[in-house]
Amino acid sequence: MTFISKTQHADVVLIGGGIMSATLGAFIKQLEPNWTISLFERLDQPGLESSDPWNNAGTGHAALCELNYSPAAKDGSVNPAKALLINEQFQLSRQFWSHLVEESLIGSPKGFINTVPHMSFVIGEDNTRFLKTRYQALKPHTLFRSMEYSEDHAQIAKWAPLIVKGRDAKQRIAATRATEGTDVDFGALTRELTTYLGNNGVEINYGHDVSGISKASDGGWDLSIKHPASGEHGKIHAKFVFVGAGGGALHLLQASGIPESKGFGGFPVSGQFFRCTDEKLAAQHSAKVYGQASVGAPPMSVPHLDTRYVDGKRSLLFGPYAGFSTNFLKNGSYLDLPLSIRPSNIIPMLAVAKDNMDLTAYLVKEVAKRHGDKVEALREYYPEAKDGDWELITAGQRVQIIKKDPKRGGVLQFGTEVIAGRDGTIGALLGASPGASTAVPIMIELLQKSFPKDFKGWQGKLKDMMPGYGVKLDENPDLAAELETATAKALQLESISANH
Repeated sequence: MTFISKTQHADVVLIGGGIMSATLGAFIKQLEPNWTISLFERLDQPGLESSDPWNNAGTGHAALCELNYSPAAKDGSVNPAKALLINEQFQLSRQFWSHLVEESLIGSPKGFINTVPHMSFVIGEDNTRFLKTRYQALKPHTLFRSMEYSEDHAQIAKWAPLIVKGRDAKQRIAATRATEGTDVDFGALTRELTTYLGNNGVEINYGHDVSGISKASDGGWDLSIKHPASGEHGKIHAKFVFVGAGGGALHLLQASGIPESKGFGGFPVSGQFFRCTDEKLAAQHSAKVYGQASVGAPPMSVPHLDTRYVDGKRSLLFGPYAGFSTNFLKNGSYLDLPLSIRPSNIIPMLAVAKDNMDLTAYLVKEVAKRHGDKVEALREYYPEAKDGDWELITAGQRVQIIKKDPKRGGVLQFGTEVIAGRDGTIGALLGASPGASTAVPIMIELLQKSFPKDFKGWQGKLKDMMPGYGVKLDENPDLAAELETATAKALQLESISANH
């Protein structure tokens, strides 16, 4: 029996079966239905690494609750620019998903997206002052017009009873709430997208590892493929390659030898969450409640108490508790980090190590945390939490970007970055949050960088699929309201009363 793909040539090869590759594949299938596409995923199913619901927070990142997207400046002011950008980006994702649902290209949206209000919650005088300033900076904007603010225990208890019950009534607390927030199961969405691709001529190969990549004489790429279960090896030639392999992307990007890959490194951060699957307890909390990150903590370590919907079941998630491991994938090798060191990135990596001692101290402290300490951290957000109701699970790896910096030698960059070869034959994505939520605009950016000549002709189709494409919704309130109603209807998102 032959396990290796028989296809020897493809217009597009997608490396990795996560939300990024699936989104890019869906775009290409819509824009150029005659292009041949092959997808290779090292695991046995799609979306099992960073896209898996238990490997990420599942927040539809729209900057409604994530305080790290709008930090306070030294003078105490809050710049809403980044929060506005991320919200605009998430609206595009919603519009694309709505298009796929309305065209019956993917199944019921209830399987991957549900309404869950987004809240920010802080404790203490200084944090309360910051949250109110943030609220005042965001509230006037169209995309944040529904946001509410309160310092009243009783009102906050109506929004999220578990975070107030059992709390000292004299404790200074504050919260904001946006009822249009969502919970997204990106693993389920990835499976819907890959099923659509497989039903429309895309060759899907699971259990296949792309072990090598080299430039071909015709300008394309020759990829070496192996099927570890059978020991078979094979090759495929591609005109265009997308390296969407999550933490595994850096090694393949380095192996390609493209100049654009020089100087990039990766800093892996692992994490754990407390999970509660008690349905009676989960029914008492309907919100994603985000707090303030600890000093020195990476943005993806912001503590949050979340409602999650996975496989139709409601549960609660709290964390993350950050840690450090040298593997770049959850099921990767501990040699991933040392093997990623190159002459071109060693200076940026050393510079980042020198400039981020607070992060190092934070990770050491997190790794040393005992179970009881983790339960106490949970009780800051849920005072009456009982240890026996929660199980500790290991989340996915997040590989933060290290890149060259002319002044400092290197910087640790949180977020995502599109890397595209100058000849338009290869693209890759590095980084983490808010990646999955903004997969649609990120892949549009990749298409624009990699296919500049074709991209001009795709504008009309992109606009048909996403009516808000190319428009700043925050500056067009009527269109924003119209699209919010339309996407909510298409995605079957329930309406929640703002003052409930």
